[in-house]
Amino acid sequence: MELAVGTIISGKVTAITKFGAFVSLPGGKSGLVHISEVAAAFVSDVHDYLTEGQEVTVKILSVSPEGKINLSIKQAQPQQERPQPARSARPQGGRPGPRSGGRSPRPAQATVAMQPPAEPSFEDKLKQFMTQSDSKQSELNRYMAGKRGSGRRRR
Repeated sequence: MELAVGTIISGKVTAITKFGAFVSLPGGKSGLVHISEVAAAFVSDVHDYLTEGQEVTVKILSVSPEGKINLSIKQAQPQQERPQPARSARPQGGRPGPRSGGRSPRPAQATVAMQPPAEPSFEDKLKQFMTQSDSKQSELNRYMAGKRGSGRRRR
């Protein structure tokens, strides 16, 4: 039997390690379910979720040229829709804006999508660095001039 990536098949857990579980597949092959692919929740010990000899449904994630087969139990399960928290007091679309002072909020179609700020060019970054550097250098020069002029000279 040819094992194709993305195929969902059943197999039997043959061994459990601290990093995952080995699963016997049809055709005499076996694959590894990494600990991160055992369940949707955090798994600290694979024994909490699987036992040797257990029949499991797995999805083939990859097959290496050497024949190593990576499997997933959590991706073989049907996707469950994540429940959205009920937040009726907070408007949709992220953080609330400034207080409107009793005015009604703008209609949703009037909202403008915020775009991330453009990355400054190298020249802009260099100009900003030079400005900061000049400022710090002049501050240091004033400090050093004050130290030289105000101190008593030793003989």
